[in-house]
Amino acid sequence: MSRITLLPDHPENAHARALFDRVRAARGPGFEVPNLYRTLAHAPALFEGWLNFAWPLRLDAATPRALRELLILRGAQASGADYEWSHHVPMALEAGVSRQKIDALADWQSASLFDARERAVLRLADEVTAGPGASAGCIKSLNECGFDEASIVELVLTASFYVCVSRFLQSMAVPLEMHTA
Repeated sequence: MSRITLLPDHPENAHARALFDRVRAARGPGFEVPNLYRTLAHAPALFEGWLNFAWPLRLDAATPRALRELLILRGAQASGADYEWSHHVPMALEAGVSRQKIDALADWQSASLFDARERAVLRLADEVTAGPGASAGCIKSLNECGFDEASIVELVLTASFYVCVSRFLQSMAVPLEMHTA
């Protein structure tokens, strides 16, 4: 059960309502505002900042979406963020991550399914999630796998942001939507 109330589909606060409308317009008709957003919108200015940071990480980064989804899923798994995991499994599948790789994430270090680039990204997820951050060796391995500096920034920002997501979800006890698998 959420530690604060979830805002309704059409909140009284005009700023929050406009942000929900923005999300619906971007995601298409019939999109239901997720409980994470219903929680964040209690602070509309911060929720807007969240959207302005989170969506480019998800949609405008140059690194392959499948790699970023593996990174997000591994971080969610390592931090025990079931909500985040449940929302990102479909995104990972849509991005081309196989069900076999998703199922092998808990034991990625010994699984033969992952190539060197994926392993470097999964190491990054583990190190950033465990904290305090990625080691010099981790960053070096990303570089050795062909990631340029811009890509490394994207990956580290993505891993770091999703640690924030996990901590927020767990702190607020945001419940999983009933329709989410």
